[in-house]
Order: sequence, then structure tokens, then C-alpha cells
Amino acid sequence: MAQYLSADREKELVETANHLMTKGKGLLAADESTGSMAKRLQSIGLENHEENRRLYRETLFTGSKDLANHISGVIFFHETFYQNDDNGKPFRQTLQEKDIIPGIKVDKGLVPLAGTNGENTTQGLDGLSERCAQYYKDGARFAKWRCALKIGDGLPSELGMRETANVLARYASICQQNGLVPIVEPEILPEGDHDLDTCQRVTEKVLAATYKALSEHHIFLEGTLLKPNMVTAGIKKYTPKDVARATVTALQRTVPVAVPGICFLSGSIQF
Repeated sequence: MAQYLSADREKELVETANHLMTKGKGLLAADESTGSMAKRLQSIGLENHEENRRLYRETLFTGSKDLANHISGVIFFHETFYQNDDNGKPFRQTLQEKDIIPGIKVDKGLVPLAGTNGENTTQGLDGLSERCAQYYKDGARFAKWRCALKIGDGLPSELGMRETANVLARYASICQQNGLVPIVEPEILPEGDHDLDTCQRVTEKVLAATYKALSEHHIFLEGTLLKPNMVTAGIKKYTPKDVARATVTALQRTVPVAVPGICFLSGSIQF
């Protein structure tokens, strides 16, 4: 017999997802890894050690009294999730008091997918249920997991797309069983020489495969969020209107109406 969520669990997930999608607010991605933080700190002449990383995050979370007017949730890296401000209060508690929901990055990065032409999968499923249970106990209410696919000669492959879809579905199931709203992130990398139509076609195929897998794993869609790429070309530039049209078309064709919100990837977009 399939293991379904209780009505109370579904209600909690819906409430979390809807709060994260509060009109006029967005999610703050503060889940930079230690390596990513090294580049950020070195660019301003600071050493990459835990205290400097903590001070950076403290400025981010407490530097503005208006933060809660614009941010509904914060995605933490594991280290940051358990760090405190100068007064000894956990950052996650400081945010909760501002009605900002703490979330956590739970994947453990990309690794090569054997049998493919340079494609990757995402690791971190081992022990994920136990980690999610602990994060929930410590205040997290949503999670993020990133998969990445690239466009190229014969890429992404059918194997690569199936792997991405199944990994995201398994992650989403584990999160929901433990009370966390899963942010599903099947990113199509912007690098390459593909045109806009190609990126739109690949995005549609990847999203269709992802939601097929979510359905097969009995994922409660009303308690999920999608974090997709915008449909963009590689080298050639298109107008913002063209990008918007291609992106909206791809989403309308593939994303079920039950999904309460979409949080766009913006880190690789040139504004």
C-alpha cells in the first residue's frame, strides 16, 4: 500500500508553500557553499573562515529592518543554519520572529553520471530522511535540491532527464514525509550555442519528465514549489520580450495548476 500524507501534514505543507509565495515577496538564497563564500569574501579582501562567513550572514539577516517586507523565506546552507548572531540567538530564530520561514539546502552537489557524455546527477539521498527530520525539528519548513542539465550535441540525454526527474521526485517524497516543502529545481544551464527555441523545447521536455516522476511518486503538488530556469539562448541574445514569451509558454505547457508557486532561478541571468 502506498504511503500517503496525513490530512494534517498536507495542510501544513500548503500553509508553508502559500506563505513562501506571499504576493510581493521572494526567497533569499543564502545557501552558498564554503567554496562559493571563499570567492565572495576574497573579492573584498577577507579571509574565508567561519567567523567572517557568520558576520556576512549576520549583516544579511539583521542589517535591514525592512527585510520582512520583501522576503518570505531564506534558504540556508548547513553551516549557516546552526550559526548564531552576536547575541547568541540562532539566525533561524531571528528570521522566524520576523515571520520569515527558514529553509535548507539538502543536496550534496553534482557528481558524474556514468554512461553519459559528461552529464551529472545530484548526490545526497542517502540519509536524507534522517537529515530532514532533524532540520524540521530545528525549525526548517522547506528544502531545496538542485539538479543541472546542459544543452549540447545529443544533450540532455534521455537517461540524464530520467535520472534528474527520479532524483527530484525521491527527494520531494522524503521532504514531504518529514514536513518540509520541497523546492524542485531542474536547472537547464545557460552555457552553450543553442538558440531560444532549443532551450524552450528542452525545458518543456525536462519539466514534463519531472512532473511525470512526481506523479508516479505520489507527490502532493499543492505542497511543492518549482524553481526553474528562464528560457534563454546560449551565445545569441534575444529581447526580454522573447525570453518572457518562451519561458511562460514552456511553463504553461508543463506545470500543473496545482503547483502553488514558481521561484525563478536568477543567479546566472545577466541583468
